[in-house]
Amino acid sequence: MQHISRGATHYVMHGNTAHHPIEQNPKFLDQLRYTLRSRHYSPHTRQTYCHLVKRYFHFHNVRHPAEINVFLTHLAVKEKASASTQNQALSALLFLYRHVLEARGHPGPLQCLS
Repeated sequence: MQHISRGATHYVMHGNTAHHPIEQNPKFLDQLRYTLRSRHYSPHTRQTYCHLVKRYFHFHNVRHPAEINVFLTHLAVKEKASASTQNQALSALLFLYRHVLEARGHPGPLQCLS
């Protein structure tokens, strides 16, 4: 087992694979980046998802948002975002809730999309 650092995040190496960060409670955006990278998402997709997730939380005044639909409606109506951008925002938020926050024990507002 080998410990390596990349930026401010430390990883544990098992063979040639970097596993979960050593930090007890990494910031959720760091965890999002790590999870996207570990699932082999392209660098451009990782960057876009992180940007959209930041916009989502800033839209909700950096509080844990109550639902996704309000943000998606805002993108469509107020910002006149393209259908492609709206779909990518939805995909980014679903990924965040399904693979990052839910894995950390945070329930997500996915009921409104079922």
